[in-house]
Amino acid sequence: MDARLRFAVSVVVLGLLMTGPFVITAALIWASAQPAEEALLVQLIVPHLPLGALMTTFGFIVGLLVIRHLFRQYVQGLLRMAENLHLMLSANRNFRVTPEGPPEVQVLARAINDLGEQRDRLMDDVDAQVSAAKASVEEEKNRLAALMSELAQAVVVCNRDGRILLYNSRARLQFRALAQGSTAVSGGALIGLGRSIFSVLERSQIDHALEVVRQRLGKGSATAIANFITAARGGQLLRVQLVPVLATGDPGQSEMPMSGYVLTVENITRNIELESRRDQVLQSLTDGTRGGLANIRVAVGNLMDYPDMEAEIRERFVGIISDEVLRMSQRLDLTMSEFADTLKTRWPVEDVQGTDILAAAQRRIEEQFKVATRTEDLDENLWLRAESFSLVLSICSLASRLVDHYGIRELRFRLLPFGTLAYLDIIWTGHAMSLETFYTWEAEPMRVGNEVSPLSLRDVIDRHGGEVWYEREKAAQRCFFRFVLPVAAPQTRAPGEVADAVGVRPEYYDFDLFRFRDQSIDLDRPLADLSYTVFDTETTGLEPAAGDEIIQIGAVRIVNGRLLRHENFDQLVDPERFLRPEGVRVHGITDDMVRGQPLIDAVLPAFHDFCSDTVLVAHNAAFDMRFLQLKEERTGVSFSQPVLDTLLLSGVLQPNQDSHQLDSIAERLGVTIEGRHSALGDACATAEVFLRMLPLLAQAGIVTLRQALEASEKSYFARLKY
Repeated sequence: MDARLRFAVSVVVLGLLMTGPFVITAALIWASAQPAEEALLVQLIVPHLPLGALMTTFGFIVGLLVIRHLFRQYVQGLLRMAENLHLMLSANRNFRVTPEGPPEVQVLARAINDLGEQRDRLMDDVDAQVSAAKASVEEEKNRLAALMSELAQAVVVCNRDGRILLYNSRARLQFRALAQGSTAVSGGALIGLGRSIFSVLERSQIDHALEVVRQRLGKGSATAIANFITAARGGQLLRVQLVPVLATGDPGQSEMPMSGYVLTVENITRNIELESRRDQVLQSLTDGTRGGLANIRVAVGNLMDYPDMEAEIRERFVGIISDEVLRMSQRLDLTMSEFADTLKTRWPVEDVQGTDILAAAQRRIEEQFKVATRTEDLDENLWLRAESFSLVLSICSLASRLVDHYGIRELRFRLLPFGTLAYLDIIWTGHAMSLETFYTWEAEPMRVGNEVSPLSLRDVIDRHGGEVWYEREKAAQRCFFRFVLPVAAPQTRAPGEVADAVGVRPEYYDFDLFRFRDQSIDLDRPLADLSYTVFDTETTGLEPAAGDEIIQIGAVRIVNGRLLRHENFDQLVDPERFLRPEGVRVHGITDDMVRGQPLIDAVLPAFHDFCSDTVLVAHNAAFDMRFLQLKEERTGVSFSQPVLDTLLLSGVLQPNQDSHQLDSIAERLGVTIEGRHSALGDACATAEVFLRMLPLLAQAGIVTLRQALEASEKSYFARLKY
């Protein structure tokens, strides 16, 4: 029986106890009295009825207050204690029941806390044993995850339905670069755990590759691998290799079943362009050379066949040979120049420690030119953004010219920071040179001993986005070449990314997804099997129907019962209006921060793509959903998936608690809110709260999505409208 109904029954019983005996007694006396006695009773009792009614009412009120006090102390207090006990057992093991109320209830609360302490000790012991048993398995799993995360090639692992259960950083960056349109906002939504690979690659090509693999497996092939090239969004060409993941089956089976497949993906668009350009250059060189060689062959043949020909005719044939040779030379120079440009575009630029560059250059100069080298003013912590081979070759080329032209016997090196740039100096004493000589060295192909490069010093510097010049230190009688190079920028998180408190490597894998098949939103599926997008919005005010606008949307995903902090959506929105000062004090977002940001027309379709095929979750979702619904006509997107509200669910699970605000719920469940009143911070906190609610919902018999929605509709807070 509901607590409110029990209280109403108690009030009715109190009223009957106070008035029932008097009414029954009066009725019995009246029934046995004679007419004269009845008149006397009326004469004696009626004048005192108001006083009796007043006394009865006063007694009833006092009794009501006493019952209310006892009800709150014992009934509601015990119910609240039971809710807190469920919290302690299922969601927040560190939570303890506060001893309050009557002495008997406080004794019960302390006994519950003692049991909680005992339970925790037992659970700690069990957890330690389970952790020890799982250590080797987790070590192997983490080793594989680390290997995949650090690979330079994009790797994606999918189950049989094409749902992604693992991807590495390279794949994340590569598919983010392919994002176009709405998916290009806030990092894109092309890839993520539990998402379908068919949003990126054509299903028909994957199916064909799987069929090829099955045929090869059936024939007992040792290399059951399929390769294909496909076009992604925007016309980018991808080379894909598919390798099956074989499930554990019956040893007697002739063919092992596939539980999934591994995809290695490479963007070959640039390679195809470069190869096409190279083929065109070679074709042009071949076609142009063929005609010239034919002319030279005819001219030489005539000269050899007719040694006594007239001088004028002989000179004409010699001129033909000279002109063709000149044209072929020019064509070769042009081809070499274009080939050098191709070399420059293919250089891999990476972070290199400056001292490593100098050490390699010093070692080569000392061994090849027998020149002493020294360092001065060396910043050992300076990292450069450079291609080490070409940069060392440039330094050695200048050293070679100094030795050949001026007989320099000692070189000094200096490496200093200058803001976001670095100065790398090659210093020698005496023997000043002219600027014209330096400009010549800068433009000519580099040469180090017998090694000749088609690239010039200027080519190398331009590829690095730097500068090089020649200077003299007149006071010290020294000269130096100065390389100005970019400093390697520190690694920073992309906008909207949240640091993982557990470790530095994002968790881009979930092998439990191998067993998942259907990811559609079925109302009768268990809550634990569904994928969720937990979101929050920051707005200019609290009245969506009165013109207030969204200024930020933040969201994270929950897949297979895990919060994926790195698969997030965090985007500011230009509301096309000024913000209210009272709102700025709450969320900290200013007019300058939102000016120039994408409009809601671009952000809402991107968020719609991000949360596709998932259940939406929010705290006080009616407020956020009202803002989204008011923009449906303008943006052309509609959020039709089911929505769960942690406010309503808290009211269902803990109806006797005093507060159901996000801060209060988080405190009860042991969730720490980082970045309160920022959209992404509140979304992460709501996601943590929702995950800790799931076992409480299961204990309450709320297992499926349909049951959760029906229970939410009965909550008191479901009446809120915006």
